[in-house]
Amino acid sequence: MSRPVTLFTGQWADLPLTELAEKAGAWGYDGLELACWGDHFDVVRAADDPSYCVAQREMLQSHGLDVWAISNHLVGQAVCDIIDARHESILPAHVWGDGDPEAVRQRAADEMKLTARAAANLGVDVVNGFTGSSIWHLLYSFPPVSEAMIEAGFQDFADRWGPILDVFDEEGVRFALEVHPTEIAFDVVTAERALDAVGHREAFGFNYDPSHLAYQGVDLVDFVLRFAERIYHVHMKDVWWSDTPTPAGVFGGHLPFGHADRFWDFRSLGRGHVPFEEVMRALHRIAYRGPLSVEWEDSGMDREHGAEEACDFVHSIDFPTSSTDFDAAFSDG
Repeated sequence: MSRPVTLFTGQWADLPLTELAEKAGAWGYDGLELACWGDHFDVVRAADDPSYCVAQREMLQSHGLDVWAISNHLVGQAVCDIIDARHESILPAHVWGDGDPEAVRQRAADEMKLTARAAANLGVDVVNGFTGSSIWHLLYSFPPVSEAMIEAGFQDFADRWGPILDVFDEEGVRFALEVHPTEIAFDVVTAERALDAVGHREAFGFNYDPSHLAYQGVDLVDFVLRFAERIYHVHMKDVWWSDTPTPAGVFGGHLPFGHADRFWDFRSLGRGHVPFEEVMRALHRIAYRGPLSVEWEDSGMDREHGAEEACDFVHSIDFPTSSTDFDAAFSDG
């Protein structure tokens, strides 16, 4: 049995959900991973009004689509971040408020609690998102960064997300952090440390996206196998990096995505360097049966062409597992 192939709507929030759903159904998707911005999924309304959730599902079903997860990356980012002017552009007005940093963080935490309740009302048990990080700016350790400073950052994460995860537990919903630069976990080492910080509680796991690991040089297959019980959701996204030196290295040189001088860039699925054959085999090994959700990003390609192409690509590589050894015919039975 193949896994459902869904489209993450975050990069499509400029389109009304009804319009996107019609397109996604025609492209061959099985469902949508609803972003909690644009008009795609209203967290406050969904947490308070189950009939809104019923209407959203019915609209998706009218296009042959289902939903297995929602995502609230933008608000989650503000829970632990050092808040500045950038956050106003990504946050709902009621979360940004007066922009006071600690008040923004507290309102973001409250919104993430509402997101758990909204997910439960929608009938999904996974919320994907970001955590933010109070120590991302300390990544390159000069001026020297003490271990105490790093430990304080992980403790801040645990203190701020603990009460949020309590609500996730109450609602029977799990939070899946997309391991990603600027988050508390961005590779294997920091993912392990984040789990330690929250006491390995079941409500906290990962949204696995190989594109954010590959260009860093992180073993993306090892990540799947190491965190087998914590892979709550999977994003399918590809990334390319240069085989020769470029003017800007891994840190990007403050250049925008799509710039010719970048060392790496996101690409439509199958057009980058992510070894999806090995990724799929690793997902088979851990018996992951959840959605394969396309997060489509490619600065050099028309997005509608890319989304349809990506859907076909994921369907083509999600081969079924074998129920027998390939040489079983030669056994003595």
